[in-house]
Amino acid sequence: MSSNALTLFILFLNISLFPATSALNQEGLSLLSWLSTFNSSDSATVFSSWDPTHQSPCRWDYIKCSKEGFVSEIILASIDLHTSFPTQLLSFGRLTTLVISNANLSGEIPNSVGNLSSLVTLDLSFNTLSGTIPSEIGKLYKLQWLYLNSNSLQDTGISGEIPPSIGELTSLKTLQIYTAHLTGHIPPEIQNCSALEELFLYENQLSGNIPDELCSMKSLRKVLLWQNNFTGAIPESLGNCTSLRVIDFSMNSLVGELPVTLSSLTLLEELLLSNNNISGEIPSYIENLTQLLLLSNRLSGQIPPDIGSCTSLVRLRLGSNNFTGQIPPEIGFLRSLSFLELSDNLLSGDIPFEIGNCAKLEMLDLHKNELQGAIPSSLEFLVGLNVLDLSSNKITGRIAENLGKLASLNKLILSGNHITGLIPQSLGFCKALQLLDISNNRITGSIPDEIGHLQELDILLNFSWNSLTGPIPETFSNLSKLSNLDLSHNKLTGSLRVLGILDNLVSLNVSYNNSNIVGKGCSGVVYRVETPMNQVVAVKKLWPPKHDEPPERDLFAAEVHTLGSIRHKNIVRLLGCYNNGRTRLLLFDYITNGSLSGLIHENSLFLDWDARYKIILGAAHGLEYLHHDCIPPIIHRDIKANNILVGPQFEAFLADFGLAKLVGSSDYSGASAIVAGSYGYIAPEYGYSLRITEKSDVYSFGVVLIEVITGMEPIDHRIPEGSHIVPWVIREIREKKREFASILEKKLALQCGTQIPEMLQVLGVALLCVNPSPEERPTMKDVTAMLKEIRHENVDFGFEKSNLLHKGVVTNPKAAVHCPSFSRSCKPLTESPSSSVSPN
Repeated sequence: MSSNALTLFILFLNISLFPATSALNQEGLSLLSWLSTFNSSDSATVFSSWDPTHQSPCRWDYIKCSKEGFVSEIILASIDLHTSFPTQLLSFGRLTTLVISNANLSGEIPNSVGNLSSLVTLDLSFNTLSGTIPSEIGKLYKLQWLYLNSNSLQDTGISGEIPPSIGELTSLKTLQIYTAHLTGHIPPEIQNCSALEELFLYENQLSGNIPDELCSMKSLRKVLLWQNNFTGAIPESLGNCTSLRVIDFSMNSLVGELPVTLSSLTLLEELLLSNNNISGEIPSYIENLTQLLLLSNRLSGQIPPDIGSCTSLVRLRLGSNNFTGQIPPEIGFLRSLSFLELSDNLLSGDIPFEIGNCAKLEMLDLHKNELQGAIPSSLEFLVGLNVLDLSSNKITGRIAENLGKLASLNKLILSGNHITGLIPQSLGFCKALQLLDISNNRITGSIPDEIGHLQELDILLNFSWNSLTGPIPETFSNLSKLSNLDLSHNKLTGSLRVLGILDNLVSLNVSYNNSNIVGKGCSGVVYRVETPMNQVVAVKKLWPPKHDEPPERDLFAAEVHTLGSIRHKNIVRLLGCYNNGRTRLLLFDYITNGSLSGLIHENSLFLDWDARYKIILGAAHGLEYLHHDCIPPIIHRDIKANNILVGPQFEAFLADFGLAKLVGSSDYSGASAIVAGSYGYIAPEYGYSLRITEKSDVYSFGVVLIEVITGMEPIDHRIPEGSHIVPWVIREIREKKREFASILEKKLALQCGTQIPEMLQVLGVALLCVNPSPEERPTMKDVTAMLKEIRHENVDFGFEKSNLLHKGVVTNPKAAVHCPSFSRSCKPLTESPSSSVSPN
């Protein structure tokens, strides 16, 4: 028996054998009774202060008492309790705060929760609760803060609706039940919650109209209903909620016009209505707005000139609508604006000179309109500009020399216009450029040598479909980071020799042999190759295509298309490619430590827990980037330990994108005609639906986490009866109730024993990822946040615990990383230099 288990055994032995001599009061005994349900030896360490010889629990960790000695606060955050709701505490009549967040609570919220009549704060967020929200919750008449977000609160029947009794919580200030799969309508009784300030119900399946009753709540400050199934029009009466600061109804099916009454909301700062079917024109603006996001609707008419009165605007997104007319020059009054997106409309006329007054602009996106005239010279004053996209318009004139003053520019896209003249040499001063596309214009002359000095160019250099002449500059040999170069359909002359190291490498006709092989998979063989300039690269030689191979099996095109358009520190970098019809080669950075699978299973190098944690966190960051930061999102479809490469400092790199697909692209249909993934890592839903989503990647990543902890492959000869690793772990821990250490890789447990609590928490994250139901798996953003929080909590838990209450409001440490919609819309307006996708 371990020392922790022995401590816990002695603690309970004292309670059971000597109850008469215990001085502990009834509340303390109830808490110890609940503790006994955890079935975990780790509880002995976490709850070591819960001493049965004390007279009361008031000095115990996580417990606070009133002056009279009654338990008033219980705060347990980010501790894996693996138990159900503590019914043993329902008799605590003086309890005002109950926080059990991110604690792996399961089961249902009991109806008897209404007995806790003194509760002011109830936080059960980030657990695995199921069932319905009990109507008895309406008995908590003192409740001010209710957090039930990030749970599964939907049963198999007609349950899962917000109970009408919620209206009895007249003192309620915050109601958070987001990411919870709620169904049904918002009950009209909610209007009785007259003190409500924050209503967060986003990422659910709520339907029906936004109720008029909601609009009578004078105290409401933030209402976030994005990503539901709401229909109908935005109520005119919403203008009565005069305290509103944030409205986010994005990603629903709302119709009708924008109510003119919105102009009454003088305190409104953020109006986020993107991805609906809203039509009509934009009414008068609210002067205090900092964010106006209306993209992907059916709005029409002109952009009203009084937009210039919204001098606090930071983000203005009106893209993908039907706006006509000219861009109003009054936009030049928006001196705080950092993000201006008017793309994919029917705007015409010149780009106003006044736009150069928006000195804080970081992104200017006007692509796919009918804009004419020359690029205004005033753009030289936008010294902080990162992205300038004027593509797919009817712009004429020359590329102004003064664009070279934009030293922060990392993406310049002018393709698909009627631009003439020469490529200005001054573009060579835009040293931060990662993407330069001036294709499909009428540009003449030679390519300036200065372009070859843009050594940060890594995503794309596209001069195609112009009338360029002369040779390719010798300086192009400096573009060592460049992954996509298109100079086609010009009148260039001379040799391709100057295109540098990668072309020389491909032309070497390397004689590959087994000693060079560093990996082999379903798509091809990977070799380690040293170039004549002593650069070591990985060359992936794909298997020859088969005559009967369907188009979606073009692994070469898929990998080039995907990796050529993205950049992230945890994704392997594509250096170049070669295809002569018979031989297909992909060139990557060589990653010295090989794959995670090789490190774990081939015993070439023992990975301690610190190294493993760094690898899985890095891989999570990479996968989060694919799912959440790429537009459209990218599904890897073959996440496994063998496709996670490990660098010299144990940094992780996702590799092998031959099966990757872009969500929403023409080749993405949800269902796949081919086997997508590797045996042992494929999500169970693929077996009956052949559908692959982001949540399928999450499942595969969960299997990798279990593999890292146990040291076993998904299908391992050491697992009894040939079982898969996921049900085996669940059976060992939950059904056989074995100690967690029994499933750990033995060497890992011996050498890193003090970090077993961290491993247990990672296992908890893994089990969330491998939930049989795709809808109930966390997103990769959630997974990354939870993994980061594990180490943060273990280092700084004492500090976090002491700061959980702030001005009477419980701050959930997990809520900080799961930002709500208003935070989501406030994230940095331009991606970091390592990113290659447009910001959301």
